[in-house]
Amino acid sequence: MGKQFNFTKAALDILPLPAEGSRSVYHDTKTTGLQIRVSASGVKTFSLYRRIKGGSPERVTLGRYPEMSIEQARRKSAEINAAIEFGANPAEVKRAHKGELTFGDLFKEYLGRHAKISKRTWEGDEQRYQQYLQKPLGSKKLSSITRQSIALIHSDITKSGHPVVANRVLALISSVFGRTLEWGLVENNPARGIRRNPEKSRDRFLQSNELPRFFASLAEEPNPIVRDYFLLSLLTGARRSNVLAMRWADINLDEGIWRIPETKNGTPQNVTLSPEALAILDNRRDTAEKNATYVFPSHGKTGHLMEPHKGWLRIFDRDELTQLIERIEAEGGHFAETTDSVTGDPIPESIETKLTRARMVAKQAGINIDDVRIQNLRIHDLRRTLGSWQAKTGASMAIIGKSLNHKSQQTTAIYARLDLDPVRQSVNTATAAMLDAAGIKRHPPSPSAE
Repeated sequence: MGKQFNFTKAALDILPLPAEGSRSVYHDTKTTGLQIRVSASGVKTFSLYRRIKGGSPERVTLGRYPEMSIEQARRKSAEINAAIEFGANPAEVKRAHKGELTFGDLFKEYLGRHAKISKRTWEGDEQRYQQYLQKPLGSKKLSSITRQSIALIHSDITKSGHPVVANRVLALISSVFGRTLEWGLVENNPARGIRRNPEKSRDRFLQSNELPRFFASLAEEPNPIVRDYFLLSLLTGARRSNVLAMRWADINLDEGIWRIPETKNGTPQNVTLSPEALAILDNRRDTAEKNATYVFPSHGKTGHLMEPHKGWLRIFDRDELTQLIERIEAEGGHFAETTDSVTGDPIPESIETKLTRARMVAKQAGINIDDVRIQNLRIHDLRRTLGSWQAKTGASMAIIGKSLNHKSQQTTAIYARLDLDPVRQSVNTATAAMLDAAGIKRHPPSPSAE
């Protein structure tokens, strides 16, 4: 292949690699000055190489292929060529290109000018950016971000088993571009037109046979902040973001009320606290630092717990390990601790390592382990669990809606006429039923909370 040819995807994809330590340069015959440089490691980079009369030649790096498409490289080259024809110096153009906004810059602008001001869930946006977007997009120039690159991120998250999360991340990207398009910072929204994953309404909640296992494993959680967070999420049915940011100033332990000043629905909510929830909060208050703001503090910049996902996985890892050991022993086998070959002392192991060993031992013994793990349960399902057990114990839809702060045109008027007494009774009854199913003795109700 010659050093000059019409750039096409098929041609660029088969460009040979140069010798170690060298670089090959190819020129596009369709666009003046457009080059692609190929390194020995296979990195292919578009650049524009131009000289002006009386000046030295300058190279302006445009972006990497295939993240930057041929069409984008040609369009960017045409813009720079036009600027040069009107007297601009390539070095000045190069400096301007280096100053181009990245997606990280755009997200920072979006967060400060819009999300933190207008969105109660802005912390969720920030968490999604850090977890899913900062690495693939954060440092990318806006001119190199294509619909294909965004679609690939959506596809990768979907393939990892999180189709709904993939949709939320895609919606965030689209929202960032859409809002900054209004501000004149970008000229288009490359996330527009990408098909979302189909979503089904979830009806998953903790079943009677799962509750004893869930509570037993949760009781072994070594991090009390994480343990109590999940317990209060279940016992209050409050939204995840509200429980994470729960403040002592909003809790009245004497009356058994937690007032959330603003919820997802844009309205305040009074959450009734069962005796079990009050016992957890009493204990947390006794061990909290003086003048603590948050019930679940953290050293992060928000000051409160932000991402309990690892703790959530530990619950099911511990439970699965327990179930595996029980099955192994029921078959006459034995799952031993790993010990030092010299001293015989136990060697500390992570839960992940123990679980891997237990799975191996069970498989070698011919034990079926396909159904041993509690499957498909998410943190948000704890909220649904309370509502489901309220329904099981005879609560009306209006009572359930009031306790969970659901909002709809059909039931809002009914909610407005309800006081908290029947809601408290329903929550306490549902809590008693869940704990009875788990084999746990209830806390006696405090007189002030009845």
